[in-house]
Amino acid sequence: MTTLLALDTATEACSVALAHEGRLISRYEVIPRLHAQRVLPMVQEVLAEAGLSLSAVDAIAFGRGPGAFTGVRIAVGVVQGLAFALDRPVLPVSTLAALAQRAWREHAAEQVASAIDARMDEVYWGCFQLQDGVMQPAGLEQVLLPEQVALPRGAAGAWFGAGTGWGYAARLAVQVPACNAALLPDARDLLTLAQAAWARGEWVSADQAQPIYLRDNVATPKKA
Repeated sequence: MTTLLALDTATEACSVALAHEGRLISRYEVIPRLHAQRVLPMVQEVLAEAGLSLSAVDAIAFGRGPGAFTGVRIAVGVVQGLAFALDRPVLPVSTLAALAQRAWREHAAEQVASAIDARMDEVYWGCFQLQDGVMQPAGLEQVLLPEQVALPRGAAGAWFGAGTGWGYAARLAVQVPACNAALLPDARDLLTLAQAAWARGEWVSADQAQPIYLRDNVATPKKA
């Protein structure tokens, strides 16, 4: 049975999860600006709890963004370092998809509009629908003004809003029956998506572990 390690540092939450022989072991903490200090100790903790060495891991999944630029870079750096050292493949997973997967796990939401606060008065936006227990994209991931977001063309039925971007609910161009603006990506859900990607053979080599920012301009222009 495949042993997968997953980690995410793209938002305020820092999380690690390990799937081994039917067990899922995880750590999750909301620790803004402390991800770099905690992520590797969390990796060591889940491995110790499973009684495994890092060399037992078959592949490493990570939250590839979108999210906080520093946080996404931390995840990429850690994963590349581990994967190069072990000569293992990696599985990049969308943080918006992981957010939707968590909404399914905690709220039984089958159609999810994921939104992460992108700062600069924008949101990272993506819509997902459940298929065989796994969230699948229903359109492109984008960075938009709250007033520009939209559900997929022809969308029907109830949609659930997940993520900090729903803090802009009064301005969002989409209205949903229910939302959870406190929801953050969790490596447990990222692991679910990674297991499905692994089964489809969608892994890449360590040098292809690249972040997804969505936004090209990461600096706020200086005022004149």
